[in-house]
Amino acid sequence: MSQSKHSNNKPLKDQKNKLNTYAHFSGIAIQMFAIIGIGSYIGVRLDHNYPNEYNLYTIILSLTSVIISIVFVIRRIIAGSKEK
Repeated sequence: MSQSKHSNNKPLKDQKNKLNTYAHFSGIAIQMFAIIGIGSYIGVRLDHNYPNEYNLYTIILSLTSVIISIVFVIRRIIAGSKEK
């Protein structure tokens, strides 16, 4: 009987690990989306308040926020791989 308990726990543990991994990477994606969204929004608001010909604030802050979010993701992945 003890063997059936151990064999039943392993699939459940694997399923929990997969769910935790999915939740971890989903959280990273949401944070990346938030960083890019906030940076772009600030750029749009600055272009609205200080108009210019090429919407430079939006372009600069959007690109900067994309770079920041990529660096953030890379750091989180590296930190996660060091934990395991």
